[in-house]
Amino acid sequence: MQAPSLHYSITPSLRCMTPGLEHYLVVSALLFCLGLLGVVTRRNLLVMYMSLELMLNAANLALVSFSRFNDNLNGQILVFFIITVAAAEVSVGLALIVALYRKRQTAHVEDLTTMKL
Repeated sequence: MQAPSLHYSITPSLRCMTPGLEHYLVVSALLFCLGLLGVVTRRNLLVMYMSLELMLNAANLALVSFSRFNDNLNGQILVFFIITVAAAEVSVGLALIVALYRKRQTAHVEDLTTMKL
């Protein structure tokens, strides 16, 4: 009697279930379009700001997926620095939105068309 093998081969049906580069890029494009739709249609500054961040994260997802499928870590390292800079940008952006809200008592874009004090 032969001992059972510890190495199992992946069946062809399971091999085609792994997501490829095109799957990641489709998700990235959908996220980017959703963010673009939020920027174009919404008039609240906070929602527009969150939509811009969604667009940035969609670009990061595309960059990481290209990096992964090319077996190159440069894209992932670049995304690490982009996320670091985006964290600082979020704090400055939210501070500006809060300052505008305190001054004008509104966060709607059409009420902030003139930047006069």
